[in-house]
Order: sequence, then structure tokens, then C-alpha cells
Amino acid sequence: MDFQSFLSAITQIAEEKGLSQEKVLETVEHALASAYKKEYGQKGQVIKAKIDSRTGKVDFWRTKSVVDDTIVYIPEPVEPKEGDSEHPLNEEKYAFNFEIKKSYRPTELELNIEEAPQNPEIQRRVRYNPERHILIEEVEEQKLGLKVNEEQIIPVDQREDFGRIAAQTAKQVILQKIREAEKDAVIEEYKSKEGEIVSGIVQKIEGPNVYFDIGKSLGVLPKEEQIRGEFYKEGQRLKLYILRVDTTPRGPVILLSRIYPKLISKLFELEVPEISSNQVEIKSIAREPGNRTKIAVASLAEGVDPIGAMVGQRGVRVSAVISELGGEKIDIIEYSDDVVKYITNALSPAKVIEVKVLPKNTAIVIVPADQLSLAIGKDGQNVRLAAKLTGWKLDMKSDQDSLETEEIEETEDDFSDNDIAEEASE
Repeated sequence: MDFQSFLSAITQIAEEKGLSQEKVLETVEHALASAYKKEYGQKGQVIKAKIDSRTGKVDFWRTKSVVDDTIVYIPEPVEPKEGDSEHPLNEEKYAFNFEIKKSYRPTELELNIEEAPQNPEIQRRVRYNPERHILIEEVEEQKLGLKVNEEQIIPVDQREDFGRIAAQTAKQVILQKIREAEKDAVIEEYKSKEGEIVSGIVQKIEGPNVYFDIGKSLGVLPKEEQIRGEFYKEGQRLKLYILRVDTTPRGPVILLSRIYPKLISKLFELEVPEISSNQVEIKSIAREPGNRTKIAVASLAEGVDPIGAMVGQRGVRVSAVISELGGEKIDIIEYSDDVVKYITNALSPAKVIEVKVLPKNTAIVIVPADQLSLAIGKDGQNVRLAAKLTGWKLDMKSDQDSLETEEIEETEDDFSDNDIAEEASE
């Protein structure tokens, strides 16, 4: 084959699969090495190949890793008993070069092969294989000038003709390596996008899980990450938060979410340019997915109204986010370093008369009697979100209840004063 045509094919594959040309060329080299080993090599050997990118010439060679007794273990030979023709050490796969073993200094960890799986020290090492390993003692005797973990290069006959089986092996290796490279590319790309949002199209629905086409891969939205009451249909486009990327035997799994609080902040970043320009900052988010969200925002630039920037002209910005979330209510409040003011803002739209700050991040909030139910919210949602947003435990009281409590306390104080006076007179 003309080498230029070969390079063109490599380039085309790289573009179609979204891989680098060097990665595809490396895959072909690995396949050629596998084909060489299948046709001309021996079991256990490590064969490598390199394609000259200018001439197209392929060079082959063998390698052996330089090892010591911290990397490999060598099982002691065991003489089979009479009539035990199927003793495992008689099998070819347990045959070792015991001439090498004679010059090797045995350690207390060099046990019978049957004891190896039970020995934790041996489990951390690999079995010595003379086809792929060379002992450091041999290296020193032969004065090869190599160190442990380096590789010995062994020349082999250069070949260009391969049989049908070897060619089939090369084909399988190329397909497998390209699939692995594609998986690695997906993992690398989406690992860098963890914590970001992506636009996805519903590809399929399998049981409680919804699979989205997010570009180069499918992402899964499990039931526990779905907004309660939200329905999905094939072809529907939604924005999703990338929680994490897991590596499994079946390939990378990209876990998506529609309930994660940071989905809200990322959606606002798309709609509000003042956030990306560091004029407005989202300080805190408290969310009950599908129902209501409270966001605390602060201005980082003089003259910028943080709430106005988030809401947008005629509410266009916040409406876009609400629409993306299926109508979820969003309260935007102004952040303040003053705890009293911050708690007061967090409880909006209810009006607050007074906030009494107590130890251990606890506060008593007094509101008008006709505002108490509004401050607490349906099923306690408003005060619950305000507490999450501020990080303070809030005890809600109406002004009437507070007044009655104060009167009772004053009465108790009066009784105490009278008792003290009577005791003094006696």
C-alpha cells in the first residue's frame, strides 16, 4: 500500500472517531506488534513495533523488564510425586528457567506456588517469566548498564509478511484499541466538564432511567436525580448538570442531574452576563427541586443592582431559568454580611419586625401576626429554605405571641420582686 494513502486513511479515522492521529498510529503499531508475535514470536514475549512517519518502514524488537525480588517472585520447583502426572508444576505454563534460579538469591518470600495466593507479600508481586523479565543479577553479570524498571532491547528478525491468522489478530487489536481510545477520550473530555451543564436530547427511556445524547456519548439521568413530577419524552431537549463520570467495565458512565442546586447557578450564568464579568456573585442557594428555590446574590461593582441584574428587563432572565426548570418558583434576595438583615431578606416576601440573634447560629424571628403563615410558608417551605440559605436555625413567632410571652415574663418578675420584698420585711 502507498504510505501516503495509508496516512490519509489514518487521518480520516482520527477525524471520524474524534481521536488524535498519533493515537490511531499508535494503535496500528500495537496491532502490527501483536501480528508479529502471533506469527513469529513466543508465548510471554513482549514485541513492540514503530512506524517511521516519513518512509512508512516498520521496525520490530523485543523487550524485557529489569526486575528484582521486590517486583517478581520465583516459585520453588516441586518434584511431582509418583503417579501424579497432572501435578500443576508439570504443566508448561509453570516451566521456568531454573538455571537462572540457581544464581538468584532466595528470600523467605519465595514459597511453593501453592502458598503464593495466601501470602500478601507475594500477592503484591508478579510471577517471574524469563520471556519478559531479566533479573538485575543477570544485568550486572552481563554489564548491560540497566537499572530496575528499565527495559532491555532485544533485536528480532524484521518481517513484512504475515499469515491470515496474524492479520485477523491485527484487525481485532485495531478495533479493540480504537474502542478503548474512544472511551478514554470520552472520559477525559467529560471529566473536565464535571460541575458544568450540558444540553442533552432524550435518546431513550429505560425503566426509571433517562438517557440523554450529550454529544460524543450518552449520559444517564437516574430517578433520584430527576425533578419530581417532571416528565420526559424522546427528542426533548433539556439542560443538565454533570455530577461525575464513572468508569465501569462496560465503559464510561456520565451521571447527570436535574436537582443539584448548582444547576440553578449555572443556568443563571448563561442568562446573566454580570455574573461572568464578576459584577454580581451568587452567594448561596437553597433548593427544593420542582417547587421553590431561594438565591442570595451580592453586587461586586458599584452601581450594579444584583437583584435587577438577575431578574432582567421585564423579568426576561429569571423567566428563562424558570421555564428551563418547568415552572419552579425562584426567589432572589440580596445577600448581606449583617445577619439580621440577611435573615430578614431571606424570609421575603414576609415582613419581619425583629430578629433576635442567639448563640449557636439560632435566631428568633418576630413577624406580624397576619404575616406568620406567609413567613412559614406552605408546609414550612419558606422558613425551611430561608434557614438553608442563611445557615441559621430560625424560630418563628408572631408579634402577638411575643408580646404575651413578654407580659408573662414581666408578671413572673413582679411576683419574684414581691416575694423578695416580703421576705425582707419579715
